Amino acid sequence: MDRARLPRPNTFAGLSLVLDRVAERRDDSAWIVEQARSEQARYLLLDAAGEAFLQRDREALRWLDVSERERWLDDLSTSLLGVADGRPHFMLVLDDAARIAPLETALDARRASLRAAGLQLPAHEAGLFAYAKGLSHWQRETRHCARCGAPLQRVAAGHRAQCTNPDCARLHFPRTDAAVIMLVEHEGACLLGRQAGWPPGRYSTLAGFVEPGEALEDAVRREVAEESGVIVDEVRYHSSQPWPLPASLMVGFIATARSRRITMRDHELEDARWFTPQQIVDGIADGSFVPSTALSVSYQLLAHWLQQRAGLDLDALVAGSASR
Repeated sequence: MDRARLPRPNTFAGLSLVLDRVAERRDDSAWIVEQARSEQARYLLLDAAGEAFLQRDREALRWLDVSERERWLDDLSTSLLGVADGRPHFMLVLDDAARIAPLETALDARRASLRAAGLQLPAHEAGLFAYAKGLSHWQRETRHCARCGAPLQRVAAGHRAQCTNPDCARLHFPRTDAAVIMLVEHEGACLLGRQAGWPPGRYSTLAGFVEPGEALEDAVRREVAEESGVIVDEVRYHSSQPWPLPASLMVGFIATARSRRITMRDHELEDARWFTPQQIVDGIADGSFVPSTALSVSYQLLAHWLQQRAGLDLDALVAGSASR
């Protein structure tokens, strides 16, 4: 598929273009310590809720240098993110709520969630924020061994956890839950659904988690059938997106349905219906149709489909509606 004309790359994706995760150095403790104390080191600071410290008056991360880290946060352990522009990048997590406000003042910083900042930050910083949030969530949630229940100790620069019970010593690795997200089409229309708690008029592509022993394409067919009763044949990969909210990878597809027959089966959706490009244009114009936020690959799937099938620019449609 030609993705050259898409409005933008998927949010949080493309980090490998700027960051080398240097996974082969994570067990080199001496090198990690040397890098963490170097004048080139940069530190991304998160709070216990996974919000990042941003610059007060700019849409940019508030990176700490080594002197700032040593002055205010030398008691915190670091996790290596990687090397970008020849500089080692680390993550710090501040769990002590009493220290947050004074530190915001000292750093002239503010905090923001990944959802709030994802589209405002430069693309590489949004990707680094997503990476750090996903890693910190796993660290926070993975504190005891799943096999024996003993406490875990972080190793490999924060990317693994080892059971402290010498009779077990099991290693635990960061978890990512694969989910499929798909735009289903049939003869000039696409299938979209909505959940009951969404804002009025919002419709999105269908999605669901991959089950054990299931290929991604089979997960697409199963989820579409479960949620809408629609039977899918061809499934074509589109793109993927890290989604650490809290720990997913969204794998996007375009799928072709056999027919437009809808039978709501599992009742996860409040409604599912077929939309032609013109119905989407009209709905955006009068406010009766609201696409997913541009943060999500769902938006990209719809944007790609409208562009390929009708030569329409979803960004322009949304912007035009907002200006009215």
